[in-house]
Amino acid sequence: EQPAAPYESRSPVLTPRKDPLNDLGEVYTALVTGVRDHVRKNGFASVLVGVSGGADSALTATIAADAVGAANVHAVVSPGRGSDAEALERAEELIKRQDLIRRLYPTDGLLDALESAFAADDGAKGALLDQARSALLTALSRQEGHLVLATGNKTELATGACAHYGDAVGAYAPLKDCWKTLVWELARWRNAQSIGADGAPPPIPESSLERRPVSGWAAIEPAPERPSYEVLDGLLDAYIGTDQGVAALAAAGFAPDLVRHVVRLVDRAEHKRRQYPPGPKITRRNLGRDRR
Repeated sequence: EQPAAPYESRSPVLTPRKDPLNDLGEVYTALVTGVRDHVRKNGFASVLVGVSGGADSALTATIAADAVGAANVHAVVSPGRGSDAEALERAEELIKRQDLIRRLYPTDGLLDALESAFAADDGAKGALLDQARSALLTALSRQEGHLVLATGNKTELATGACAHYGDAVGAYAPLKDCWKTLVWELARWRNAQSIGADGAPPPIPESSLERRPVSGWAAIEPAPERPSYEVLDGLLDAYIGTDQGVAALAAAGFAPDLVRHVVRLVDRAEHKRRQYPPGPKITRRNLGRDRR
């Protein structure tokens, strides 16, 4: 009838990991695991990635190569009128360094057909080029059975800069929950893991990471200013991740006009996020059901 005597308290025994990963290493490993599981559990054997020379497509292709092997990653290079020659060189260098399967498909013929069917001004011609590239990816996926990986990041998805026919084309999005600044950090971390005595270059060209553009989301509509991605990601994370309102964000030091503009962009882009492909979750709150 007496209660059992308590056990003697002992400190827990922790087994140290042989090679502990830092935060970036854990995130990168999670992204690789997500791609590998999604590809294999859905019965695919290869993936298709449209490489443009930027950091987003370069990191997506690298994650895919680590997940399913470089021999199963088809990297599509689709030059067209108005394409950046330096960006194409970066894309070719990425394919060469990782020994990916190179698929070259010029888009001039598709652009001619689209421009003859639609009256497009200079501002819309860039969108037609993206649509031609997305048509190539979709056709290759249907004919050859590849899984297309979308290359958009969380910053573009939040502000609506990720168009349906652009970086959002695909059935799985590895970078869906990665801010643009995190994309650069993950790419540098992955390059650092490949530095060895053999003298081989890192998998992602340094030129793709050294290019630090200001945020391009302001092209959607006139903006009060064009902040750096560091400022934009900090503002988005405060609004989306912690539910701070306009007054709180302005009190935190962000420009009030910029806060109102970004909040309006995020709220108006929900219809784009609803149609975005799935992807791994690596933060406390993603842009899907978590935020809603």
